[in-house]
Amino acid sequence: MILSRDIFESIFEQAEREAPVEACGYCAGTEGRVVKHYPMINVEGRDDHFSIDPKEQFAVYKAVREEGFQIIGVYHSHPASPARPSAEDIKLAYDPTVVYVIVSLMDRINTIRGFRIVKGRIEEEPVIIEGS
Repeated sequence: MILSRDIFESIFEQAEREAPVEACGYCAGTEGRVVKHYPMINVEGRDDHFSIDPKEQFAVYKAVREEGFQIIGVYHSHPASPARPSAEDIKLAYDPTVVYVIVSLMDRINTIRGFRIVKGRIEEEPVIIEGS
């Protein structure tokens, strides 16, 4: 997955703004290149889990389709834990076609990692930041 420096920074700004609650959203684009991200509201308001309102999800899917893109990533933050899938993340990973992107604010070191999660099997997917 390829992110521009601007999108990368925007995702971290959202994560920092919403901490200690997990921030979440979608990444859209084509062929592994993110061209736009959609910050979403964590309706659970928790620091160890996120959930997106189905109406907001539908609206984003519709906008993405109208713009000619596809959802290629689902991101969320771990305000106080590493950027790796938790047991809950693995259990709730329902779409094998997307990259699950986790941003960590742990120790004030901004880390981002991507994963493919298929039937509980985890494979790291490189996240490349353009303009680095």
